[in-house]
Amino acid sequence: MNAIVLTCDRFRAITEHMIRQYAVLWPDHPFVFRVPYQRLRGPTTDRLEFRRTPENIRATVLELLSDLDDEEWVYWCIDDKYPIRLTLPKIEQLISDSVEAPDMSGLLFCRCRVTLTEPKRALYPGKIVSPSGEVLLERKAWFQIWLHQLLRVKVLRYLFTRLPEELPNAKAMDELKDTIPKLREHRLFVTEKNFAVFGESTHRGAITQNCYESIVASGIELPEWFRQPNGERIIMGQL
Repeated sequence: MNAIVLTCDRFRAITEHMIRQYAVLWPDHPFVFRVPYQRLRGPTTDRLEFRRTPENIRATVLELLSDLDDEEWVYWCIDDKYPIRLTLPKIEQLISDSVEAPDMSGLLFCRCRVTLTEPKRALYPGKIVSPSGEVLLERKAWFQIWLHQLLRVKVLRYLFTRLPEELPNAKAMDELKDTIPKLREHRLFVTEKNFAVFGESTHRGAITQNCYESIVASGIELPEWFRQPNGERIIMGQL
């Protein structure tokens, strides 16, 4: 399965850390990470593919999707998040269930923030049950779209085609996404129970304390601009 990474050259250490965390926590994961680059290309492996893209955020994502069919499933993984804990047997079964479900367009297996604390605002009423017996809740609008999750290509293509061509920064996407109506047929779900814990890598351009400590422990070399953590710990999900 293609894993679509939103990143840029300046964040290469952050990207390397995110991909490494998947390798450590999920050694036999099914993903081939598509990493965009402008000038700083890395070596291609059986699990890592570099694609040259424009610096423009919108154009970057659309280029990464350019040769993929609308109905194809991908794993959407912005480098601003990284996995800390994964309940693998459940996640693997959920992925297997989802890719066989014709009426699903997305699945998030980390229930946190608004999908947990404000279900009436973030979720439609009612529940469905996966073939393996897990309860799934349908998300309204674009809630938690930046967290790592399964998506059909058509969902990402629709969203990014409707974002402005020029974005001042990645943070601006968060407000702009709310001006774009999500198509009702793009059905996005979240598991009722939480099966993953993610850390936030950066906040307002600075590396978080939790990501800094994780990268230092991993042995990945940080560039000068990521050597001063902001002191914040931002963790999503609880097992």
